Amino acid sequence: MSRIGKQPIIIPEKVEVKIEGNNIFVKGPKGELTMEKVTAVNVEVKDKEILVTIPEGSKKEIRSLWGTTRSIIDSLVTGVVEGFKKQLEINGVGFKAEMKGKVLVLNVGFSHQVEYNIPEDITASVEKNIITIEGIDKQRVGQITAEIRSIKKPEPYKGKGIKYIDEVIRRKAGKVAKGAEK
Repeated sequence: MSRIGKQPIIIPEKVEVKIEGNNIFVKGPKGELTMEKVTAVNVEVKDKEILVTIPEGSKKEIRSLWGTTRSIIDSLVTGVVEGFKKQLEINGVGFKAEMKGKVLVLNVGFSHQVEYNIPEDITASVEKNIITIEGIDKQRVGQITAEIRSIKKPEPYKGKGIKYIDEVIRRKAGKVAKGAEK
């Protein structure tokens, strides 16, 4: 049995949850999110709680989706109340970032500036060498952050590039000259 799937999701005060067919609508102070659930997983709302269940004796594939469905619904509820935030750090001499409207402009060692258009449902800000990405959809915030990081991934010799704020880069020793190997 899924230890995560069995736990009920408590609905906060200002959140409204509706289930229509296979769609789950969650509306809160920060916005509205929708999710299409798997037909084999049952989701019901009972007195300020969301319960996720599966039929008794279900196949392994359905049991594996039980906890996943519960976690995604919990992320929807958290997103419309608090939102999600990820931060990136730019390391390197002359590397910098700035916002021009809804466009993130990066100078990260290429011969040209790299421009990344931030979607409407995501907010981004730059403070010194820290880029902050915020939004209500956990998956979208993570995807946008990963796309920005992929523009210039950190390299293992000097650590130059764009990395997550809590990421640790494993450093490699540089090449040693032939006569200096003593």
